[in-house]
Amino acid sequence: AIHEGHGVGKHNMLGNSATIDLDNEGVHIRNKGVLPALSLHLQESEVTSNHSMRELLFNVPCVHRTFCITYQAQEDMFIPLTDCQYVVDTGSMDAYLIGRLSVDFDDPKFMERLPATLIADPGNGSSRDFRSVKKIRVSGSTLTTVADVAAISELNDYLRPDLQYIAGAQTLWYAKANVAGPTRLQRSPLTATLAAMHRLSELSRYHPMELSQFFAGPQNWLLNEFIQMSPQQFLDEISAEITGHQCMAPNVRPAT
Repeated sequence: AIHEGHGVGKHNMLGNSATIDLDNEGVHIRNKGVLPALSLHLQESEVTSNHSMRELLFNVPCVHRTFCITYQAQEDMFIPLTDCQYVVDTGSMDAYLIGRLSVDFDDPKFMERLPATLIADPGNGSSRDFRSVKKIRVSGSTLTTVADVAAISELNDYLRPDLQYIAGAQTLWYAKANVAGPTRLQRSPLTATLAAMHRLSELSRYHPMELSQFFAGPQNWLLNEFIQMSPQQFLDEISAEITGHQCMAPNVRPAT
């Protein structure tokens, strides 16, 4: 049977508290509907079905900087990366991911916060270098066989929950680190965004005065940034899932 409902509804995180706050405002992800079907497609491992709006927004990369400014004691969960690529060791024929933390994050504490799928690789030339813990055996660096492509695809699926991006004219990749704060959800930004946007939509239709109080408070900028940024980001990510290709905004240049 096809379940055409959204699959997500309201959940009061603090019981019947009337406090207007992102910690209290939450969602419940149901067993059937569009959102749980998307979660199943993305093979999410998250077992909790109730999330606060603060948790959801904390797990959306495109607003992570605004989140940390809104909640000033919060440390970055998304660490910017550069030079990410798969490489093949021609001696062992092992393929793995390598990359480098942004120069602004050149501190041992950030390397220590990397997810369990990534590890420091200082022997590669820089204290900011890392590689994937997992390696896969391939027959050559050109990946000419079906088995080689399948192996790289398996490695990519293994790493993707911990490697997320912000869409734009140039894709910006981030490692989803381990830090104190709201729950680090085992969910894709796609489902976190859909759940959060659904709750804001419900508030705008059924509780506009409550939504107005949010925008009159200190979380105004964060919510505004989410509403502005998330549609383009969501469309980019869902397009990539459907097509299997990276979809970026075109680089607009002045006429010559």
